[in-house]
Amino acid sequence: MEILPEIKNRMTSRSFQNIPIPDETLERILNAGRLAPSAKNRQPWRFIVLTDPEIKEQLKQSAYGDERFSEAPVVIAVCTTNIGYRMPNGELSYPMDLSFAVSFMMIQAEHEKLNSAVITTYQEDEVKNLLTIPYSMKVVMMLLIGKAVENSDKEIRLPMNRVVSFDHW
Repeated sequence: MEILPEIKNRMTSRSFQNIPIPDETLERILNAGRLAPSAKNRQPWRFIVLTDPEIKEQLKQSAYGDERFSEAPVVIAVCTTNIGYRMPNGELSYPMDLSFAVSFMMIQAEHEKLNSAVITTYQEDEVKNLLTIPYSMKVVMMLLIGKAVENSDKEIRLPMNRVVSFDHW
């Protein structure tokens, strides 16, 4: 199985078609996130799946009017359940752990011929209130999934020799 094509084809969607995602497809995408690696296998995530147009409209307001919340058939609020755990190197684990989970979901979405966008610009307190997320938890990012409108240009990636070195900087 080769996954490099999915990785190469993935791009951030600037707008979505509001076409429902089949339940089986959504389940595979969520399962990809569930199976992602995490520090000490803590699995510090909770994925809140949002498909209700009214809730997505309220989220849009919390995200400064980002129209993609209304357009995308699925919004996933990606939350951490383990805010304080630090890895031996002193870094918090949840930003990395949740990034792995979201990356896995994005690659699975691409495999399913769907597109995605990660959103980190929103009023977290408003989102937590709307989704009844406990005070001690954190909404780290939101993942929008759906079929993109064909208006996105492929982002140019830096060449390998600009980002990879061997044995020294």
